[in-house]
Amino acid sequence: MINSNTAHGSSDPLASEKIQVDRKVFFLDLKENQRGRFLKITEDVSGRRDTIMLPASALKDFVSALTRLVDLEERL
Repeated sequence: MINSNTAHGSSDPLASEKIQVDRKVFFLDLKENQRGRFLKITEDVSGRRDTIMLPASALKDFVSALTRLVDLEERL
């Protein structure tokens, strides 16, 4: 799901994705505040939530690392 709001407050995501895996739900929200853009990743497991914040400047490195892990997992 992509949100294309023109007015972006600190609580409104620029874009969002939702991934359901068994009993877990992952929310990926691209957000922006006075310090810049960041990716907020939230895991919800039966109402318990854990969140990490990733600066936008680290997104390419994060995706590259995930891609390497996916490639390795596919070869195992």
